[in-house]
Amino acid sequence: MSSQTNTMEIGMSTFLHANPGNGGVSHAERLRQAIEEMQLADQVGLDVYAIGEHHRTEYTSSSPAVILAAAAATTKRIRLSSAVTVLSSDDPVRVYQDFATLDGLSNGRAEIMAGRGSFIESFPLFGYDLKDYEELYEEKLELLLKIRASEKVTWRGGHRPAINNMGVYPRAQQEPLPVWIGTGGSPESAVRAGLLGLPIVFSILGGEPQRFAPLVELYKEAAVKAGHDPNKLQIATHSHGFISDTTQEAAERHYPVMAAQMNQIGRERGWPPYTRDSYDAARSLHGALYVGDPEYVAEKIVLLHKNLGLTRFMMYNDFSSLPHRDLLRTIELLGTKVAPMVRKELARQTSDHNV
Repeated sequence: MSSQTNTMEIGMSTFLHANPGNGGVSHAERLRQAIEEMQLADQVGLDVYAIGEHHRTEYTSSSPAVILAAAAATTKRIRLSSAVTVLSSDDPVRVYQDFATLDGLSNGRAEIMAGRGSFIESFPLFGYDLKDYEELYEEKLELLLKIRASEKVTWRGGHRPAINNMGVYPRAQQEPLPVWIGTGGSPESAVRAGLLGLPIVFSILGGEPQRFAPLVELYKEAAVKAGHDPNKLQIATHSHGFISDTTQEAAERHYPVMAAQMNQIGRERGWPPYTRDSYDAARSLHGALYVGDPEYVAEKIVLLHKNLGLTRFMMYNDFSSLPHRDLLRTIELLGTKVAPMVRKELARQTSDHNV
């Protein structure tokens, strides 16, 4: 099977962590910060800024398309994506309309990352039964792709009223509007994305990223089986990270807030306590935490590309208890230092391979 080309997009992903009343900033302030982050990411040459949909008090990202649209007019080239849109508890008609609107406002830079969501608050909030978790996603993804493919839609399913030859507007400037499949590591999701020929995003938050290689192969094999060109497949990852001028400074500043957030989620999900040993193991060369100086982070991204054949890497850095200037500094270093080093090394590898 053909390998991926040695090119990679690099960007940021966020849930807009605010945590008001618990050491964080207000929801309103975090929204305004997001605009500043997108503008800076665009200025320093990053390729994508992605916002994940959440419906919890510590996050401010219940409406990614609205937030992304607010930055569309003041950015020029950066792609604006959800990460993810919780498609199971949303209406695919509205999802398409929102992102088609964003696409027009941004002159063709919108993307949808569709997922089931690792948090479940949106299901009771919008009146959906968790027993329909899988069925809702499959049905709504089918409808979203049908809307994307055709101006007039006729469709019938089990969880939404039927549509009979009705138009969905506005239409996206991009044809087709990019839809990625987001997954935390489900083999079924990898196969589904491959069969559909859609780009895939793996959320890699722990362990060794290389363990996702079998899922990448499942994805590629399913795509080839369905008749898709393996050389056109797009594979992305989303992982925690933080960049400072030195690796030691990065670790000392980042660990306390990382541990606080991981332990908060861990208490809800029955995870063991997140310790400094766990953290240091994760930021080792083969771990899933991209924390360090620019040279070290670039080295880890190049290794990730080698192991998984990535076309896109997204760094999640979003802790409101850190000064916002630290997040802006990470964005600056990712764009001005890390990304050029990664691209230079991948170009060198391509040149050596072609000799």
